[in-house]
Amino acid sequence: MGGTSAKRKWLNVTAAVLVAVVAFLLGHLVTSQGGSNQAAPQQAEQQQESPLAKLARRTPGDPLALGRHDAPVVMLNYGDYRCPFCAKFSQDIEPELIKRYVDNGVLRLEWRDFPIFGEESIEAAKAGRAAAAQGKFWEYLGAIYHDSPGRGHPPLPHDTLIDYAEQVGITDIARFEADMNSPATMSAIQADAMEGSEIGVSSTPTFLVNGDPILGAQPLDQFVQAIEQAKAAAE
Repeated sequence: MGGTSAKRKWLNVTAAVLVAVVAFLLGHLVTSQGGSNQAAPQQAEQQQESPLAKLARRTPGDPLALGRHDAPVVMLNYGDYRCPFCAKFSQDIEPELIKRYVDNGVLRLEWRDFPIFGEESIEAAKAGRAAAAQGKFWEYLGAIYHDSPGRGHPPLPHDTLIDYAEQVGITDIARFEADMNSPATMSAIQADAMEGSEIGVSSTPTFLVNGDPILGAQPLDQFVQAIEQAKAAAE
């Protein structure tokens, strides 16, 4: 079908472009984590000027975000519902970051859809948006990740997506399915995926902490270090 071809088309980015931009991101990561204390003011200035830092939307009331819209640090999370490493981050790292930084107003988390594991990933992203429309995005995402296997990609057919909606307390299933099938929902997912592709995201999860990348479900200490550095630079 034409719709399916279109979905696949916007998920495909040329390998040369991805390699080039990911190399840039990796180089930026090394630069941001290296150097002496004397380089800190210059690093802060570069961070403020970074176009990647400007990707934070800071939309008040955004159901796909957690934390104050004016928090000094914003972490973007480009993720896939069927990604086992995304699930690991959600289970092991994210709750601690919420407790340490989101709850006290330092950190804002912003989700970005980056479905790369096939048609069911796209359908799950649509379901997540539909859950968000009824104020249940984070509960929905968490429920799927809670059941995710340690390896591989969980099957998420339509009936399973509906089951998760009911599990997290979504009662208007007719609206849920209508929102899933809305062209606006697909457009929003496409916008996130294209944003990620344009900056070189090629795997999930990929994070930006005030513009500085963290690739993969890294240990908690790496996130803490990045957030503390971003907080200090913002002060």
